[in-house]
Formats: sequence, structure tokens, C-alpha cells
Amino acid sequence: MPPHDRHATQTVPPPHPIHTLLAAFPLAFFTAAFLTDLTYVNTAEMQWANFSVWLITGGLIMGGFAAVAGIVDFARNRRVRRAPRPWFHSLLNVAVLGLALINAFIHSRDGWTSVMPTGIILSAIVAVLVIVSSWTGTTVAHRQSTGAA
Repeated sequence: MPPHDRHATQTVPPPHPIHTLLAAFPLAFFTAAFLTDLTYVNTAEMQWANFSVWLITGGLIMGGFAAVAGIVDFARNRRVRRAPRPWFHSLLNVAVLGLALINAFIHSRDGWTSVMPTGIILSAIVAVLVIVSSWTGTTVAHRQSTGAA
């Protein structure tokens, strides 16, 4: 019988599914906030601006939960910490949550200035960043679950 190589049998733990599930919420909320901002700009109906701030707040709350789950996944796998893509994903998420927090304060203003011009610009930037971050994070999770380098 060939000698047993204990390193060959060690597998990379799969990513925790909770992180992946929670990460879907900020993606949906921040993207929807940009769409409700666009609708507000085109209709001037204040309720659309209200929807935006609620969506941004929901994205921040769920983003916080996703961040905790992501930190746990990141901390428990040394191989993932060595790769550059997870670090890029993490930095993007910090940028998303930071800009979304600023955007929430901008959206707390009254009337037209809650969205135009700064609010809609920040919503667009956050939407693009969260899409890129989600794509990057999904790639990291896929590579980790398949054991790819």
C-alpha cells in the first residue's frame, strides 16, 4: 500500500452558504435604490425618494450581516487569504458600505436635494460597485468550492 500523504487528503472547506445568501440582499437593495432614484428624477413623486432611502438602509443592514459572514469565511481559510481576488472583493465591499452610508445621509435631506444631484450619483456608483463586488465574490466562492487555485 502506498504511503499516505496527509496533505493530499486535506480539502479546502467550502464557503459558508450564509455569506452567499446574505450578500444577495445588498446587491438587490442598492441596485433597486438606484432605480427608484431614477424614477424619482423622472416623476418628482417624493415616495420614490422615500423608497430609495429605505432600500439604502436595508442594504446597509444586510450588508453588515453579510460582512460578518464574509469575515468568518475569510478568516477560516488561509489559502483564500493569500489570493488577491478575495482582498479586492473585501475592499470593494468596504467602499460599497462606506459610500452607501454617505448616500443614506444625503438621502435624508428634504425634497429634490435628497436625490439630485449627489444622491443619484452615489446610488449609481454604489450600484456599479456592488455588482462588481458580487461578481468577484461569486468567482471567489466558486473557486473555493471547486478547489481551483
